Amino acid sequence: MGIQITPSLLNADFAHLADEAARIPTADWLHMDVMDNHFVPNLTLGAPVIEALSRAASQRIDAHLMIADPDRWAPAFVEAGAGSVTFHVEAAAAPVRLAREVRSLGARASMALKPATPIDPYEDLLPELDMVLVMTVEPGFGGQKFLDLCLPKIRRTRELLDRTGGDIWLQVDGGVSTETIERCAEAGADTFVAGSAVFGADDPGAMVETLRQLAAGARGLDV
Repeated sequence: MGIQITPSLLNADFAHLADEAARIPTADWLHMDVMDNHFVPNLTLGAPVIEALSRAASQRIDAHLMIADPDRWAPAFVEAGAGSVTFHVEAAAAPVRLAREVRSLGARASMALKPATPIDPYEDLLPELDMVLVMTVEPGFGGQKFLDLCLPKIRRTRELLDRTGGDIWLQVDGGVSTETIERCAEAGADTFVAGSAVFGADDPGAMVETLRQLAAGARGLDV
């Protein structure tokens, strides 16, 4: 597959989310961070906001659930219009069952891992997924510095995904910018969440394409 850029609306203007989405027309997805102030120490938006934006935006929504008890709540985000739902394996009670339920409802199922969570214990779970998200900052707040120590885990995840086969995307989220995206791509990532790098730019739409070109170049792909 090619390179995908999924800007995080955590760094956008929450009062004008539809307008912010319109500023990045070539974004592949809109990344929506859902936080409950329990699993992570921050509180953001919920399913009603995703439902409203899914009606107003042209891009599909990638919902990243940084919440406790995703087994209970994840289906509601599919019903709200998310095309991809990511749950944290650290919070899920039955990740295989949850992934199958998300898929059965018509969305892509993704598993996220905090920086300190290794991928190897979940190798057998990979065929149940459409995407793996490797967090390159501690989840909870935007604008954090990229953690280089996560690069070996990105490489290891790429190895396991290639061994598993199928079209399973490898996403990175946290501190992704023009300074870090090439390292992530070289390590094997193909899907990139960028928040402050995009919405802090003078032209967010142009930044999306700059990030895409950098990542594609690092992986030797055509844009």
